[in-house]
Amino acid sequence: MNIRAPAILVASRAHGETATIARLLTEEYGLVAGYVAGGRGRQLRPVMIPGNRVAMELRAKSDSQLPFAKLELEESRGPWMTEPLPAAAVTWACALTASVLPERNPYPSLYQALDGLLTAICHAPSARGWLAAMVAYEAMLLRELGYGGAKPDMAGDLDAHIEAFRALHRPIARYLLADTKGDVMAARVALGERLVRMVE
Repeated sequence: MNIRAPAILVASRAHGETATIARLLTEEYGLVAGYVAGGRGRQLRPVMIPGNRVAMELRAKSDSQLPFAKLELEESRGPWMTEPLPAAAVTWACALTASVLPERNPYPSLYQALDGLLTAICHAPSARGWLAAMVAYEAMLLRELGYGGAKPDMAGDLDAHIEAFRALHRPIARYLLADTKGDVMAARVALGERLVRMVE
């Protein structure tokens, strides 16, 4: 197997002394995992931030082997990870994506939606500019994975978007993350708390 594609890094987990296991969302191949040698080293640490857009190369001798991954940074979301609200939003969007999508199943619309959402989070002046996109992305994940639901009405003000965000909490926990190990929903709770603080 030899794959080259643009990708969004959605998760990075330490492996051994200096390596990482990366999970990446691609438009053509869906969610893929790869072993990144030196992923925790000084050179690659800035690349291994969830949310970053990268040029990915995956190589494996067989389909049963975890591929080796080489990543080159194309767009960093790192500068926004020092800001509490954007950092919470990027963390949640990436954690949700990494946790619920099956590997090697392409979802081109989800790839494009996630890329657009992350760009909005990083470039909008406030959550007013991206919260509707977050709600739309969560609803799209539910639909794409077979749990139905109507497209949310994205008209209205920030309070309406926060209510729509709250309304999706239960179906996400019940359908998408019911069998997930670890408390992925904690990232969503943290984001929700920051949104409420912003409007108080």
